[in-house]
Amino acid sequence: MNAPTAPNLARARTFLFVPASRPERIGKAIAARPDVVIVDFEDAVAPAEKVSARAALLAWLDANPTARVTVRINAAGTSWHEDDLVACRHAGIVGVVLPKAESAAQIAHVVDISGKDVLPIIETGGGLQMLAEIAKAPGCARLVFGKLDLAVELDLVPDEADPEELVFLPYRAMLVLASQRANLPAPVDGVFTAIGDATALGRYAGRARRHGFGGVLLIHPSQIGPVTTAFTPLPAEVEWARAVRAAAEASGGGVVVLDDRMIDAPVIARAQRILAAVESPAG
Repeated sequence: MNAPTAPNLARARTFLFVPASRPERIGKAIAARPDVVIVDFEDAVAPAEKVSARAALLAWLDANPTARVTVRINAAGTSWHEDDLVACRHAGIVGVVLPKAESAAQIAHVVDISGKDVLPIIETGGGLQMLAEIAKAPGCARLVFGKLDLAVELDLVPDEADPEELVFLPYRAMLVLASQRANLPAPVDGVFTAIGDATALGRYAGRARRHGFGGVLLIHPSQIGPVTTAFTPLPAEVEWARAVRAAAEASGGGVVVLDDRMIDAPVIARAQRILAAVESPAG
């Protein structure tokens, strides 16, 4: 099969889950063209199927040598964790998604055994407590927010009618700040579970972008389009950014006024980020 080259984990916006126990869906997931496909060994696979699902993914990758995926392994401390890490040495696996990440030592162990970059999911109080350490761990490619498990642990009750999800704002802000302090790409937000509501998903992804996130975990191919759109700057934004860049270059580093507004370093940086999003593809 024809498959994309290895995904750019730093710039990816859409991360689509597919269960390892359904290998026939992996090719379909890749064909849907998310930025990253995450083959799931964890929540989407029943305990009795863990071993066979792992073997099924490796067989599928052997049969599709150009495919490139990431894998969500089972958490540290589970009986499947170490064998999952060994499986992730496969050349077709380009990143490891680590659930319930709670220490830099866990990141180091994943890197040491698998040889792959890690996307730790922050979904426990312990993970939040050690967030700065996790973000700065060698091999940490990007932080991921696991809101559903965190809600259970902290007894949070989100309002499903509120796309801003106010109950999660403090914890999302922690991931954004930790990413910035560790010089990581913007973190990846948690799943939106209302699969058939594209309008609400667009609002959800738009909130994620405004609040400093760079992508969203997806559970269905139909969610790719709305999330991609939400993370793609509007034409008016691009036009403004290009005008800012041109004015800044023409000034030679001096004070710039554009449309009766002073253009300073933070505004120029904002314009540069918008242009980077449209001038450098995510995949």
